Amino acid sequence: MNKSDVYKLLDEKQQIFIDTADKIWGDPELSLSEHNATKLYEELLFELGFEVEHAVAGIETAFAGKFGSGRPVIGILGEYDALAGLSQKAGELEPCEEVAGGCGGLAKGYGHGCGHHLLGAGSLAAAWAVKEYLAATGESGTVIYYGCPGEEGGAGKAFMAREGLFYALDAALTWHPGTANEIFTGTNNTSMQVEYTFNGIAAHAAGNPHMGRSALDAVELMNLGVQFLREHIPNTDCLHYAITNTGGISPNVVQSKATVLYMVRSNNVPNNKKLLQRVDNIAKGAALMTDTTFTRRFIDGTADLLPNQVLERALYANMETIPLPEYTKEERDFAAKLDATCPKEEGELPGMGAKYDPEIRKKVSELSDGGNATLNDFLCPYFHSGEQSPGSTDVGDVSWQTPTAQIMTATWPAHSPGHSWQNVSGGKTGVAHKGMLYAAKVLAATAVDLITTPELLEKAREEFKVTAAKGYDCPIETDAVPVPVEEML
Repeated sequence: MNKSDVYKLLDEKQQIFIDTADKIWGDPELSLSEHNATKLYEELLFELGFEVEHAVAGIETAFAGKFGSGRPVIGILGEYDALAGLSQKAGELEPCEEVAGGCGGLAKGYGHGCGHHLLGAGSLAAAWAVKEYLAATGESGTVIYYGCPGEEGGAGKAFMAREGLFYALDAALTWHPGTANEIFTGTNNTSMQVEYTFNGIAAHAAGNPHMGRSALDAVELMNLGVQFLREHIPNTDCLHYAITNTGGISPNVVQSKATVLYMVRSNNVPNNKKLLQRVDNIAKGAALMTDTTFTRRFIDGTADLLPNQVLERALYANMETIPLPEYTKEERDFAAKLDATCPKEEGELPGMGAKYDPEIRKKVSELSDGGNATLNDFLCPYFHSGEQSPGSTDVGDVSWQTPTAQIMTATWPAHSPGHSWQNVSGGKTGVAHKGMLYAAKVLAATAVDLITTPELLEKAREEFKVTAAKGYDCPIETDAVPVPVEEML
């Protein structure tokens, strides 16, 4: 068996993984509450011949499917959590403000605006293809599909990394749905989420306000303090908040309880910890000013991403070799109509290289009709960037324990924004399915390369030894436990 046979297998069995993605789309579950998705994947992994481990790292919705023996051990990462507030019908050209029962009739206003229904199924397809390759050839090697819950506000991989789960791997591969076909390169900010709940004393706001102590005042003062803090932090740092409990809807009652959730981002974990300490101090000050008390609950944290250029180039070599998806007229027509509903930024071009390299920008401009194409049906040139993205991902925590790389493939129209109703609407189209299967082929082919070419893997690990020399600094506090997003709604 060779890589061409692997691609043929994936084409023959594609419906299994398309159906899996569509089922997950129709039953979206929030971070760390993906119980139905977990059951579906574990049963399918067993049927496909994997050894299945439930509740890895002590997380009920984390699992692993393993096949093979010996080294190298290649991990392929899957996700399957959805987002709140994105309930949406499939194939629509306008947002559905209210979808009875949510997506597929089973959700509670949730939707797959980040495409994790595709991510999980596509990664599983890749892992299965590698399994079939190992079984047919008898090559030494092990493939592990990691079901990673809670990427959207749960940091499942970070909690798994805290338990040292990924040190056993020789390399890890993954992908993400997107609007272009490219290598996911560069790095990103770290993040930490902390919930602050202030406790005061209820009282009649007119009759005896002097007897009350307002928890909501404390939240407002904390937010004001953080606003002043923004002036005195590096421009790479970010501070976000959401008031999740205002203390009730009666203005004539002094609010005895109020909660604010903060996300703190910085360029690395040590700096993030320092910034979080400053936010903690502001919470203490707000409590002192209002004569209230507060409790602090650490929700999650993620590390910065360590790129591995050896793995990136290996992935790109396969992206160049494997034919890109071909689309029907109907698929292109719907993509164009959906793209027309998307916001567009003047001069926006797809791909990392178009931002920083004039020659690449010129080429991408030609390929994308000056950024006006409604579907990016081409491969963006490879460009390794040192850019620090302001966003965060728990893939970063994996990258500190083993060489890690990821790709993006076009599963949505060219201008579809992240976490949008357009993404949910287009999540069951042929474009989405074809982008998922293309990603599966690239991941599977690269895993086969790592199994059959020891020198390639050795080069990736040599690079990793240099980039990860200072060691993994886990952003998750030692006493923190995974918190399902539903608990904070």
